[in-house]
Amino acid sequence: MTVDRRIGVRVLAAVLVLTGTFGAVVAVGISHCWGCDRAGSSDQQSAVAPQPIADLVISPGPAATDVDPLGPVTVSASFASVSEVTMTNEEGIRIAGVTTPDGAVWKPAVPLGYGRTYTITATATAPDGARLQRVSTFSTLVPGNQTRVRLTTTSGADVRDGATYGIGTVVVARFDEPIVDKAAAERRLVVSTAPAVIGSWYWLDDQTAHWRPAQYFAPETAVTVQANIYGAALGGGLYGQEDVHVGFVIGDAHVAIADDATKQVSVFNNGQLVRTMPTSMGMGGTERVNGQTISFWTQRGIYTVMDKANPVVMDSSTYGLPINSRLGYRETISWATRISTDGIYLHQLESTVWAQGNTNVSHGCLNLNPDNARWFYDFSQPGDVVEVRNTGGEPLQVWQNGDWSVPWEQWVKGSALR
Repeated sequence: MTVDRRIGVRVLAAVLVLTGTFGAVVAVGISHCWGCDRAGSSDQQSAVAPQPIADLVISPGPAATDVDPLGPVTVSASFASVSEVTMTNEEGIRIAGVTTPDGAVWKPAVPLGYGRTYTITATATAPDGARLQRVSTFSTLVPGNQTRVRLTTTSGADVRDGATYGIGTVVVARFDEPIVDKAAAERRLVVSTAPAVIGSWYWLDDQTAHWRPAQYFAPETAVTVQANIYGAALGGGLYGQEDVHVGFVIGDAHVAIADDATKQVSVFNNGQLVRTMPTSMGMGGTERVNGQTISFWTQRGIYTVMDKANPVVMDSSTYGLPINSRLGYRETISWATRISTDGIYLHQLESTVWAQGNTNVSHGCLNLNPDNARWFYDFSQPGDVVEVRNTGGEPLQVWQNGDWSVPWEQWVKGSALR
C-alpha cells in the first residue's frame, strides 16, 4: 500500500477476506482524508476589519488667501471629538466659536472681517485617548470697493425702528455706490411681514430700489426689513460693507381722496369718513422758464404722506421758477404736509380760502383753511395714502412719490429677479 502525498490525501485500504459458512467472500474498503480534521482552524479564520483612523481638518487650509468672510470656516474631526479650538486675528483678538453637540465640528460664531489674517489652533481627542493637533493661518479678501445701504421712506428719512407708519408705506434701499449686479443685491434685501403679504422690489436707478406690497398693508401688520449685504459681491469688485435691519408696524388706515371734480378732500379712517375739507389745487397750464417747462397742475395719482413741517419755507426757485418772476414766490407756510418729492403739500393758506371748494389757484399744492390744515397735519402719519383724482396735466410719476400709481403688473417688472 502507498500514500500519494502529491494530492494531499492518504488512502488506507484493507481488504479482509473472510470465508464464511457459505464460502462467501466479503471485501471491505476504508478511506481517510488527512487534513479534514483541520477544517475551521486558525489558518482559515476570516480577516479582521481595520480600525478607523482619527483625523482633524481645518478649512480654509494653511496659507489660503482671498477667503470669503462669509464662507465656511470649520474645524472637523473624524472618529474623534474636537476638544479645544483657539481662533485669533492678526491683533491677537480671540474669535468666539461653537462646537456641535457631538464634538464633530467647530465654527466661528461671528462673521469674519475683510482683509484680516486669522490663525486657528485645534485639538481633537480620539476614543483611545490619542490627541491630534492642527494649525491653519489664512487671510480674507480685501474688497476693491464697498457700499453702505440706508433703509428709508420715500421722503429720504431713515425708517425708525419700532415706529408706526401708514398703510401705503414704501421702503427704500439707498446704496451709496452704483450697483452693478442688482440681482445679487436684491437677493440680500429681505422684507418679511406678519401677516404675510405679497411684495416686490422696483429699481428706480442703479442706487435706489423701492419695495411695496401688491395692495395696501392691513393695519397692525408687523414689517421687518433686512439688508444682509455684508460680504456680498455686488459686481465690479464692489462688496457690501455692513448689514442693516429695521422693524416697524402699520397704523390705522388713513386715506384722503382729493377730487378736482368737487374740489373737496374726503378723509377716511379705517374706512369711515371722518372729515371733508374744501381745497384749491393747481391752477393748471405750464410756463417755459429758462429753457425749463414748469407745470402748475396737481398731478393725478396715488401719493403717500412723506413728512410734515410747521412752518416750512416754500421757495419757487427750488424747482426752477425765479422768485422775481411773474409767478415766483417765497413764503413761510404753516401746517404743511408733504406728499411729493417735488414739493406738493396739503397746507394752510388763508389768502385762498375764498377759492377753496370752487376754484383752483395754487401752483400745484392743495390749499386748506387754517383749521383743516392743522387737523390734517395732526392726523397724518408717514405712509398715509392721498389720492388725487380728475385733474389735468401728466399723471404722477414713480420718482415723484408715485409708487402706488404704478400698476402691480408693471411694478414687478422693475425687479432685478424677474
